[in-house]
Amino acid sequence: MKAKYIKKEIADLNNTGSPMVYYRMKRQETLETGDFIKRCHRFNRMFPPSVLQGAIMVVCEQLADELSKGFNVKIDGLGTFHAKLGLNKFTSREMDSFEEGTRKLNAASLGVTGVGFRADKELVRAVAVKCKLERGGEDRLRKSKYTKEERIERAIQYLRKAGFMHVKDYAALNGLSYTTAYRELNRGLVGSATITSRGSKSAKVYFLKPEGSSQ
Repeated sequence: MKAKYIKKEIADLNNTGSPMVYYRMKRQETLETGDFIKRCHRFNRMFPPSVLQGAIMVVCEQLADELSKGFNVKIDGLGTFHAKLGLNKFTSREMDSFEEGTRKLNAASLGVTGVGFRADKELVRAVAVKCKLERGGEDRLRKSKYTKEERIERAIQYLRKAGFMHVKDYAALNGLSYTTAYRELNRGLVGSATITSRGSKSAKVYFLKPEGSSQ
């Protein structure tokens, strides 16, 4: 089975004069654990499926335990794992700083927000050797009928009524794809004199700055 690649168009956010292009793999359906174990067993019948499943469970449990202690874990041929810390959902980023006399956050304000993974070079090399590509189509940008200035003004009017906005709201409001809307918001609008944001990634929320505020 050959993998397919998609030629994807992205917005010209650096004003180069033309949209940029990059290539991505066309995703197949996700292999669930049971299906993956069956394929592993067909590849090497020395290990019964029950043994493979048990080994995966042990690795996952031990990995969680070691990462929770602050260790990075390197598995040869697979990659290196590490835990990521961040503020919990009840803590505002503005509540802590290095300034003298300001409130300092304690451990209860922090938590694990994800697990980072860096693939082993051997894994990347093995995937590259096995991968046989064929063309899978194009993904073109959705063109907004509004200019960037009009999109900003529409966002401001929306925020005055609704109080806050998500990326999907900005995308629907201006006829943009989610990806284009996210990039436009975070490379142009946020940090301007009018709009600010809180949160990160898919949980990011956008607000109007209070009048006279420089934050």
